[in-house]
Amino acid sequence: MTATPIPPSVADVLAALQRSHDRLAAALASLDDDRVAGPSYADEWSIAQVASHLGSGAEVFGLFLDAGLQQAPTPGVDRFQPIWDRWNAKPPAAQARDAIDTDAAFLARLDALTDDQRERWRLDLFGTEQTLAGLLRMRLAEHALHTWDIAVALDPTATVPEDATALLIDNLAPLVERVARPDPQPATLDVHTSAPDRRLRLEVTAEGARLTPADLDQPAGSLVLRLPGEAFVRLVYGRLDPDHTPPTVQAAGADLDALRRTFPGL
Repeated sequence: MTATPIPPSVADVLAALQRSHDRLAAALASLDDDRVAGPSYADEWSIAQVASHLGSGAEVFGLFLDAGLQQAPTPGVDRFQPIWDRWNAKPPAAQARDAIDTDAAFLARLDALTDDQRERWRLDLFGTEQTLAGLLRMRLAEHALHTWDIAVALDPTATVPEDATALLIDNLAPLVERVARPDPQPATLDVHTSAPDRRLRLEVTAEGARLTPADLDQPAGSLVLRLPGEAFVRLVYGRLDPDHTPPTVQAAGADLDALRRTFPGL
């Protein structure tokens, strides 16, 4: 039998978002204007551009927040494009500075919501009715991974923090189905993660990939991937290149390079 993780509360995810914000603010505060215009981990994006993406994202998620509170239609790209254009036009130093202020303002709005508003919030987003906790977990994924894109450019040993990993790892299955590239050579892997401890099964086929909780009553497969939870999250998000793969990763019979090609990143 498999154990079903308890869904996180709004307070759980909001606390993790606040800690991710604090890490982002600390990283950016240490940089001068030249360094903030320098490269991040993200392909062709400077540190300032990653920060800008998080700043504009805070505004976009603010639109989602408003729509759910007002029971209004989900906003679309026509509402997002002016936000993106405005952020793209900012100079690098302003992108970094304003991202922190805008992100903090979004968190303050969330913190001010009443319990009733948090409980009643709903929005049809990407084909699924989301609760507020679900929306914030989407924001946490964006925030934690892009904060890592900045942090690892400053410290090659940086990892995605455990508090964020614990909230993201149980929400990877839809992303795996959406982003995985098909492979003509099917493979089924038992994935064992630590921090948090999870037992998962990853099936890669010519049609795509699927991630499910492992049935603990099933016999172990011949392909086993053992790694920290944060490393598995980064693998699915296309951020587990050889230079940033922890030495504790063990791929028994599994082709780690093939898995990297399966998850090229987003």
